[in-house]
Amino acid sequence: MIIEKELKNCETIVLIAPIWNFRMPAIVEGWIDKVLSPPWAYTFKKLVGNYGYPIGNLKDKKAIIFCTYGSPRLAITTFFLNLPIRRLKRGVFHMCGIYNIVYRRYFAVPFVSDAKRKEFLDDVKKTANNI
Repeated sequence: MIIEKELKNCETIVLIAPIWNFRMPAIVEGWIDKVLSPPWAYTFKKLVGNYGYPIGNLKDKKAIIFCTYGSPRLAITTFFLNLPIRRLKRGVFHMCGIYNIVYRRYFAVPFVSDAKRKEFLDDVKKTANNI
């Protein structure tokens, strides 16, 4: 697969997406399911029967995730227990062996001032420049 060859040669995987209903859009979720999947991105060390634990094949990679939210921070962190972060970090990147993860979140985007939106964009630029 062409994308696997490109990822094999890169140092950093960057995802940029909004969070809708506590998930990334279907096209991003589909990309994750098709590309960051076994046996290429991880395999399983067999323990007993069909049970095992994942062995990540992308240990030399790092990930940067930029996500926008329509909800305020309080709702995401308190009521929904940071579900999108946990899903991406533990359920995707840790499975692949990627533990060097920068996760940048921008909350209540449709409701913030232009000055706040500029702060968000400046943070994206600063984070990208530090790759």
